[in-house]
Amino acid sequence: MSIDLPSDELEEAPAAPAVGPVVRRHTRRLEDKLLVAFHHACDVSDLEVAGQVLRILEMMLARRPVQPDANRRRNMESLVAAHERMWHIRHREN
Repeated sequence: MSIDLPSDELEEAPAAPAVGPVVRRHTRRLEDKLLVAFHHACDVSDLEVAGQVLRILEMMLARRPVQPDANRRRNMESLVAAHERMWHIRHREN
């Protein structure tokens, strides 16, 4: 249902201020986003996608870091946990 108002009572939306390009800050690391994608694929039972994302994570962690990575141990623990989840999912189905 719509209400018709006289044109003098309509409010115009304020124009957006003119600014330069918007720089978006990334709040999560790529590895974290891929882990989220892995777990989402597991949640919706898309094991093919989950396996592919897991292989990408492995490849990323196997590379030599350009800079010393203080999060490497946490990344490895997350990767191991992801492998454990995949193992449990595959063995529960058999």
